Amino acid sequence: MATFGDFPPEQGGNERRSSTDDISWERNVLRDLAFAAIKEQRAKRRWGYVFKGFILLYLVAFLILSFKPAGLKSVTEIHTALVDINGVIAADAEANADAMVTGIREAFESETAKGLILRLNTPGGSPVQAGIINDEIQRLQKERPDFPVYAVVQDVCASGGYYIAVAADEIYADKASIVGSIGVRMDSFGFTEAIDKLGVERRSLTAGEHKAFLDPFLPMKPADIEHAHEMLDNIHQQFINVVKEGRGERLKDNDDIFSGLFWSGEQALELGLIDGLANSSKVARDIIGAEDIIDYTPRPSYLDLFAGKLGATIGNVMSSKATWSLQ
Repeated sequence: MATFGDFPPEQGGNERRSSTDDISWERNVLRDLAFAAIKEQRAKRRWGYVFKGFILLYLVAFLILSFKPAGLKSVTEIHTALVDINGVIAADAEANADAMVTGIREAFESETAKGLILRLNTPGGSPVQAGIINDEIQRLQKERPDFPVYAVVQDVCASGGYYIAVAADEIYADKASIVGSIGVRMDSFGFTEAIDKLGVERRSLTAGEHKAFLDPFLPMKPADIEHAHEMLDNIHQQFINVVKEGRGERLKDNDDIFSGLFWSGEQALELGLIDGLANSSKVARDIIGAEDIIDYTPRPSYLDLFAGKLGATIGNVMSSKATWSLQ
């Protein structure tokens, strides 16, 4: 009976301890919630500062890019127009026909431009893109024959670059410039032995006898090689005709000129590939007679590029924030 009489006090003691634990747990939860709310508020303030900083940076960049320096010459003044042809000439490159033709047309349409300099620094590229630019220059020259066009070579003007240059009235270069490479090439790879060693079975279904022409996974056929050479020779002859038409009797009688070789500016002058040694400033000042040069080259809007990069940066930041919140 005494044992039974001890139960009430023990039970009461457990209830008191349980109540104390509940209060402690609730306090911990409330404390954690309070700290979490404080952290979230701090994070929101930080992100607010970040976005305000981005907006401020954007506005500053906008003002800088939109500001026109006082020393910049106006197109209303007598000047020499300039179009830069840099890098590989290709439809998806900066030196594409659409962009270059746009700049060249604007130069021809300017009433205050006394002449145009095509400043070339290109290893060549697409014969189609180069041909479009050459044809347009010739068309514009017929419409405005009193508007001189000069090509000025920087480091290199080879292949498709020279295809464009010969449309100019005269070509100038530095004595160490690389000029020439009047030829055509087609590049590919062959994987027939590799595919055999790897045990790979080639499966290619075609309709048309020559649809798999120059397939890198199949042995080359003599007929395919002959056809490719005929096509390249045809394009090469087009190139030769354009050069002869553009340079005329200034070209020396030398078969190497059309062999694909290239020369220094000094050697190119002896061969008649160029007319003299000069840079664009000298041509503008001493030949065209308008020392001030205005760039007509169509270029990407730096403001648009900045806005795009800013948008990408904000997107990356937001993505990172979302990732953090999921961790």
